[in-house]
Amino acid sequence: MTDTTVSGTGLADTAHARSAETVRPRTAGHARLSAKAALGWLWGFTVVRRAVVLAALAALWQVAAVWQNNPLLFPTFTDTMSALASALSEGDLLPAALVSLAVLVKGYVLAVALALVLVSAAIAVPFLKEVLLTLTAMFNPLPAIALLPLAMLWLGLGEASLLLVMVHAVLWPFALAALTGFEQVPETQRLVGRNYGLKGLPYVALILIPAALPSLLSGLKIAWAFAWRTLIAAELVFGVSSRAGGLGWFIYRNRNELLTDRVFAGLVTVIVIGLAVEVLFRAVEQKTVRRWGLQR
Repeated sequence: MTDTTVSGTGLADTAHARSAETVRPRTAGHARLSAKAALGWLWGFTVVRRAVVLAALAALWQVAAVWQNNPLLFPTFTDTMSALASALSEGDLLPAALVSLAVLVKGYVLAVALALVLVSAAIAVPFLKEVLLTLTAMFNPLPAIALLPLAMLWLGLGEASLLLVMVHAVLWPFALAALTGFEQVPETQRLVGRNYGLKGLPYVALILIPAALPSLLSGLKIAWAFAWRTLIAAELVFGVSSRAGGLGWFIYRNRNELLTDRVFAGLVTVIVIGLAVEVLFRAVEQKTVRRWGLQR
């Protein structure tokens, strides 16, 4: 009776040990799968992917600067971030960025509105379409910054000169994208608008613009990039001429004083603003053309 009890207890202990050994690797496997699933879920976010890329670039920057060992020519990432924090706390970087953004918004909105008017007229009148295509072929390849000397001669050293080169930088690429998008609107949608009696501005606003929104957003992004680069370059010249300006003047002034880390801080600010606007455009795309099935 005792032998039977002992042997039964031994069998139970052996079974329990085997069960524990079986559960343990399964639990570890489940943990690995859960961690992999969590990483996959995080990687699905654009912000996370961008953050990983930016972190890798920052690490490469730091290593390259340490290897170069010449802060005057190439400061480290940590020194640049310190200069950026210092410039923000001293109150000279943020006002410069706000000045640049204010001029950018004015020129950008003015150019987009003018481009929509020109494209709408070109859609309505075939001859005006030829005029617009000819003007676009002429002026689109012309760098906007090349007009700055004439703008300064005509309009002086004020904001009007900056707005002129900004309008030139935005108008032609956006007009070309808008015209292409309007021409690609399906004929069935055009007929719907005509059957409802839409003409002129209501026809453009209610039929053409929603249908051509992917092309319009693409044109807006391209025009934004041209405008931002043109503005910073123009402000570099304005900084030399009138000792006033936005981020371009901030970069130029610190370059003259051999404060390379602050120059890089200004460049980082330009990049950060560009990334923020890109995120804004992506959010608009998600809420409009991708939700409506107009774009993947």
